[in-house]
Amino acid sequence: MIHVYELAKLDATQRERLMRRAEVAIDDLLEYVRPIVRAVRERGDAALIEYMARFDHVELTPDKLRVSRAEIEHAHKTLDKEVYSALKHAIHNVHTLHAQQMPHEQWMTQVAPGVMAGEKITPISSVGLYVPRGKGAFPSVMYMLATPAKIAGVPRIVVATPPAPDGSIDAASLVAADLCGVHEIYRIGGAQAIAALAYGTESIGRVRKITGPGNPYVSAAKRLLYGTVDVGLPAGPSESILLADESADPELVARDLLIEAEHGADSSSLLVTTSRALIEAVQPLMEEKMAALPAWRQAFCRAGFESEKGTGGLVLAATMREAVDFVNEYAPEHLEVQVHEPFALLPDLKNAGEILIGPYTPYCAGNYCVGTNAILPTGGFAHTYSCTSVFDFLKRTGLAYVTAEGYAAVGETTRRLATFEGFPAHANAVTARPVSRP
Repeated sequence: MIHVYELAKLDATQRERLMRRAEVAIDDLLEYVRPIVRAVRERGDAALIEYMARFDHVELTPDKLRVSRAEIEHAHKTLDKEVYSALKHAIHNVHTLHAQQMPHEQWMTQVAPGVMAGEKITPISSVGLYVPRGKGAFPSVMYMLATPAKIAGVPRIVVATPPAPDGSIDAASLVAADLCGVHEIYRIGGAQAIAALAYGTESIGRVRKITGPGNPYVSAAKRLLYGTVDVGLPAGPSESILLADESADPELVARDLLIEAEHGADSSSLLVTTSRALIEAVQPLMEEKMAALPAWRQAFCRAGFESEKGTGGLVLAATMREAVDFVNEYAPEHLEVQVHEPFALLPDLKNAGEILIGPYTPYCAGNYCVGTNAILPTGGFAHTYSCTSVFDFLKRTGLAYVTAEGYAAVGETTRRLATFEGFPAHANAVTARPVSRP
């Protein structure tokens, strides 16, 4: 039976449970992952190859870690033409949106006569993009990460992605990486891949930042390496809220609720609505649509919507204000809005990784080709983190320039505040400072 909740009738404990995502016991994995990270740091390629054989059952040698140009060219020749066309279309759309995000390379403003301040924008020198594999391949993750990195002008873009049992990387992912301008691709995965990117090995140069979703072992490695390398935004199990009123089409709602739910048993998919009639119409439709899915995808959906530990369901709110407050508190990774006047409601929606508006913008369109980035903060981190963008691959440096005219004003203010805070060297540096004049 699909979980159904009524917000007005939930006590504090029940509401807290509804807000909870799937529990990933990262803390329990830290001690398991720690020796893997240490071994890669100390033994480099040898440890990396050892762990790839143990965990991924792939026998590699140092010269086979990096994907060759010949393999990439072969992928271009063998990839299904329709898939190739779809990749190019999706990448074009993602590129178009992200190109608009690029700020001016440098800017300054006059904050007072003779006093100018601003910023210089510089790409991060090297980034590692982690592209998971799981039961299939995810070329969409490849281009969602690589496109903004390329637009930002990162000089060295490195991809780590787990290989198939035969050691190959799927053609679609290789083509996507090549179309997006990736410089290096390595057939490595798991905690050992994160360690290799962070520390470097004989065959793999270290990077300054790592970003991209991964399994709990990857997340544990990132946590251990925080401080050694920038580990990017937190991206855990998929989660979504579909916010709807009585105007929503039950058929479309039922379809869309299964989109993120089919990712895995730990995914969270919620309908939040003010319409009891919509819930009553959606329930039997969801049952039909789940039953039509392949057995393993159906099992994921049922685990989320029906099991005792499932974090999905149908939520009834007394008013749209109550519904919006719940959405903002939950801060979902994906938010789809199917209400009568969505743009009127938009200013009130504060916390979400992305907001997809209207019945023709399902989650899957955002996942692939609308142009928005599908690598988003999860676990409530949309309260403070943003969607992946070019800004994840850029850094800002403050700029200031003071003329002799401006110095006369800021020097005395600097001296007074430095003296107050007890920094005599600071104060002395601006006391009677000789200023050459033309």
